[in-house]
Amino acid sequence: MSLDLTAQAVDDICAEAERSGAVTMSTDGLETICTIPSPLGYGYRREIELCSGLELAIFHETYFDDLIYREIENHHPVQFMVSLSGTINTTGFLHQDATQSYVGGSGVQREFKASLFSKQLYAGVDIHIQPQLFNQFFATSKGELPAEWQPLIKDTDWQQRFSPKTTEAMRSVVQQIISCQLLGATKRLYLQGKVFELMALQLEAIFNHTQKGTSGSLKPDTVARIHYAAEILRSHLENPPSQSELAQQVGIGHCTLNKGFRQIFQLTPFAYLTRYRMEQAEQFLRQPDCTVAEVANRVGYANPAQFAAAFKRHFSMTPSECMRGSLASAPLSQRHSAP
Repeated sequence: MSLDLTAQAVDDICAEAERSGAVTMSTDGLETICTIPSPLGYGYRREIELCSGLELAIFHETYFDDLIYREIENHHPVQFMVSLSGTINTTGFLHQDATQSYVGGSGVQREFKASLFSKQLYAGVDIHIQPQLFNQFFATSKGELPAEWQPLIKDTDWQQRFSPKTTEAMRSVVQQIISCQLLGATKRLYLQGKVFELMALQLEAIFNHTQKGTSGSLKPDTVARIHYAAEILRSHLENPPSQSELAQQVGIGHCTLNKGFRQIFQLTPFAYLTRYRMEQAEQFLRQPDCTVAEVANRVGYANPAQFAAAFKRHFSMTPSECMRGSLASAPLSQRHSAP
């Protein structure tokens, strides 16, 4: 069974949870602790206002059923998110799991649909910073943002989004944030420092990684278009566009598309699509009451035998073996990185 919820429906469920006492305060009064409503699953979300315009959420959530969350178009602050566990499959949003983090600029966030698969643990941190505060911390002495940060501040234009690779340094900072044992003002000060450290690591991963080359580096706007192209591929597994069509959709040349995918994901667009199909297939196969043919169709393979061969090349295991033997183990997608 799947739960298909709008943002308003989620707000209503949370309001009911607050009335029933599922929302409490931490002993030092800094954190609002929101227990996941029992109809949806179990776990919690700890929300902390670190200063005016800077909010931190620590999440540790598991859902009973497939949960589809629909968000309408809205104005959004700058957002930084890193997950230690869980995969979010989306349309209109960037892929996120334990290997790919998320940075979203301020501006207008497009309507999107996010699917959270049942019986997965979603754990990590989510940071929202108002654009005025972001500008205050990163602006030059003349009050202007450096060119590399400007794509993150779009005001009334569409926001730009990025999916930097999660590094061990990022994971370490996230663990330190989650494990903080301080209380009161010292906790707030400590978490402020760790939040800005994590933001710095993610920004470095976005904008500085491509600067290691010379003429091969990509402009921030091109990076955003490549991520949008990846988003399109993830959203159209059953009938993806050709590379020429994809390049045209995001407004770049065919060669730039290939160069960008190799530079950002270390894969061609086709290999990126195949890897994502296999990751999604593994998630589906780990769910009860599915068949190999159904999973093959969901990830864009009309021929189950062709799907099975691709799955075995990727994971060194057949889909049937995955269904029989992987439910008690860690997801294969976290243990195998081949395209």
